[in-house]
Amino acid sequence: MTTDKTGAAVTVTHQPTAQRFEIAVDDATSSGPVTAGFTAYRERDADDTRQRVFFHTEVAEEFGGRGLGTILIRRALDETRADGFVIVGVCPMVAAFLRKHPEYADAARRPTPDLLRWLDGELS
Repeated sequence: MTTDKTGAAVTVTHQPTAQRFEIAVDDATSSGPVTAGFTAYRERDADDTRQRVFFHTEVAEEFGGRGLGTILIRRALDETRADGFVIVGVCPMVAAFLRKHPEYADAARRPTPDLLRWLDGELS
C-alpha cells in the first residue's frame, strides 16, 4: 500500500477513456477515497514510436504538500514505460520530475515544436 506524507493511503488509477491517471486519497471524513488530482495525456504515433504526451497535472489545493503529485507522476510514468510508450513531458510538473529522475531518460523525449503544434491541435 502506498501512503502520502500524512500516512493516508493513496491509489493511482489509469483512466484510458479519459486519457489520464487519477490519484485518490482515503479520507476519514467521507465514505471512501476522494479524487485528489490527475495527470492528463494524449497519445500519438510519431517517428516510429508510440508517445504518451503529458500536458497537464494538478492536485487539489486542499491536498497540497502531501507528495501526491510525485506519487501520481511516478506511477503514471512507470505504467507508461511498461506499456511501451515514450514519455513526453510538456506539463511543467512532469518535465521537472523527469529532470530530477535520470532513471527515466531511456524512455523520455523532450517536446519538439512539431509535437507542440500537434498537441495544440489535439486540445483545440
